[in-house]
Amino acid sequence: MSHAGKPISEPGVDSSLSDRLRDSLSCEANKPDFRELDLGSPVSPLRTRQSGGLATATSSSSSSSGSVSGRNGPNPVNAKRSGSGPNNNHSGDLSGSSESSPTNTRNSSKPGHTRSNSGSAPPLIYSGQSSSAVNSSPRSNVLPTGNICPSGKILKAGMVPNRSSRTDVLGSGTGYYGHGSIMRGGAAAKSVGATEAVSSRTSGGGELGKRGMGSVDPEEVKRAGNEHYRRGNFAEALSLYDRAIALAPANAAYRSNRAAALTGLGRLGEAVRECEEAVKLDPNYGRAHHRLGSLFLRLGQVENARRHLCLPGLQPDAAELRKLEVVEKHLKKCTDARRVGDWKSVLRENDSAIAAGADFSPQLSMCRAEAHLKLHQIDDAESVLSNIPKLDTYTNSSQSKFFGMLSEAYTYFVLAQIEMAFGRFENAVTSAEKAGKIDPRNLEVASLLQNVRMVVRARARGNDLFKSERFTEACLAYGDGLRLDPSNSVLYCNRAACWFKLGMWEHSIEDCNQALCIKPNYTKALLRRAASNSKLERWVDAVRDYEILRRELPDDNEVAESLFHAQVALKKSRGEEVHNMKFGGEVEEILGLEQFRAAICLPGVSVVHFKAASDLQCKQISPFVDTLCGRYPSINFLKVDIEESPAVANIENVKIVPTFKIYKKGSRVKEMVCPCREMLEHSVRHYSF
Repeated sequence: MSHAGKPISEPGVDSSLSDRLRDSLSCEANKPDFRELDLGSPVSPLRTRQSGGLATATSSSSSSSGSVSGRNGPNPVNAKRSGSGPNNNHSGDLSGSSESSPTNTRNSSKPGHTRSNSGSAPPLIYSGQSSSAVNSSPRSNVLPTGNICPSGKILKAGMVPNRSSRTDVLGSGTGYYGHGSIMRGGAAAKSVGATEAVSSRTSGGGELGKRGMGSVDPEEVKRAGNEHYRRGNFAEALSLYDRAIALAPANAAYRSNRAAALTGLGRLGEAVRECEEAVKLDPNYGRAHHRLGSLFLRLGQVENARRHLCLPGLQPDAAELRKLEVVEKHLKKCTDARRVGDWKSVLRENDSAIAAGADFSPQLSMCRAEAHLKLHQIDDAESVLSNIPKLDTYTNSSQSKFFGMLSEAYTYFVLAQIEMAFGRFENAVTSAEKAGKIDPRNLEVASLLQNVRMVVRARARGNDLFKSERFTEACLAYGDGLRLDPSNSVLYCNRAACWFKLGMWEHSIEDCNQALCIKPNYTKALLRRAASNSKLERWVDAVRDYEILRRELPDDNEVAESLFHAQVALKKSRGEEVHNMKFGGEVEEILGLEQFRAAICLPGVSVVHFKAASDLQCKQISPFVDTLCGRYPSINFLKVDIEESPAVANIENVKIVPTFKIYKKGSRVKEMVCPCREMLEHSVRHYSF
């Protein structure tokens, strides 16, 4: 069975010997189908036989000039192509149907080569230079081993003599051309060496590619594109296929080859469009149908994929059919789970469908986003949006459906829900309206559109009432919106603000908790909950929320001050002394023993940084100590230079810097020598309560 993935050349047009040698050395399965005979090894018996009016040959050698080591299978034989019509010259297209990726065919089996349709062509016998030599000897004719002579003469009678003045000799076994390879020019070949052989293989498109750049023959241009495609130069191949199409716009094979190059570039939407154009040019073109079906499978459109892969009269690709069945199975399970609201199963089946082959489906990505949204993993849902496959717009006469709605409508359907969850109400209305315009008959889309419009109206009404200080009525308006959209964190937070203004702080905390359950990093909800806890004198909870906000908003002075006052209130509630505590203090420098003793005996907690001006580690951590001083204003931060205040260092027995000591009411409670920043802040936070 042949595999799609490589453009092939038109039979009936001879290539040079260097082209054929380069192709025979390629490890790719889907080589272009040249008319010339696959020669096998030049030093092994070469048998000829008649098959279907064509001469074919087999080689028993695995030498690098005729076959790749480990791939000694029979040489290609005549293979029929499907399709007929006025423009059914498809020999320049990929052979086969596997389309999951143009580059995944390297390890595939070797495809059949298309042969000439002439009924009595004589067998082609290799003469050492050209494939045009003919021999009418019977089937049993066997060339002797070592049939190529150093002089280029032909040993066997009846064969066309070598007309070249150069000689063909066997290579030395270096570089890419191993022992038994053909080198041109006899003695001159020795000076060329393996470097030229490597260069001929790695140059962009080779001589054939160069010829195609300036050619007006579409077949030659196409073959140049094939050379670039074979080397993975998809952009160069695409430009050459474009030129071939411009020269012969009615050739379906050129369109199909262009689709292969576009697929290699990840432009699947355009590739679909090219395959559809190829099918329009020739409705019986089997390879284009195979490729189109494989592309639809990658897009998750199983109905469209099945229609092209199982076209009547077309031999289906068994591997692609198996992939189709697996993807279809997981999509069905995903649909069933979504219907009953089992969103964890939706995620699992969604991932399985992508892994099975639908790896470029925007709808499957949107399904994943919807599942995260329903599981209140709103940040994950938004993250999925940034990784959706970018599918360029393409025309498809019969759009596929996804969960009962048209595919494009489903994309906007999910997007509208995500916009609502983030409070982007105007964007949500726009997306819902687009979904309704694409699929106006779908009940789920129509219900969402109506819901979004009503929620947006309720929210706008609540905002107007809040601005008018009619807080009770505003609560009712936001409540109307929540009945329509019970997972909207913005509406919960807005209603919490109303409860706070009404002095109903318990209700405010409840709504903030609901909002934070849906959106854990919702800053406004944290602020309102912290303020409500402060009003209820729940200082532990208030300090916890303000500390989270301090880390999220390190430059917000109001949050820092609120945290300070909450920490002071917490200490008071515990009966601790809080005299002389002030907000926004700096790290105090200690210059003497008496000053040090007085400072560590102040109410609350004191953190002392023992340092030396000349020490590099102290220089690196000092700015962080300043940051901690602003972040934890209820703590006294002190610094002692042990070189300028040796008495303090001796009393505290400090010999290594930087050293940090934490004191509480004059007693040391913790000591850290050369701590990392994380350890230092963890300890400071622990003793700040």
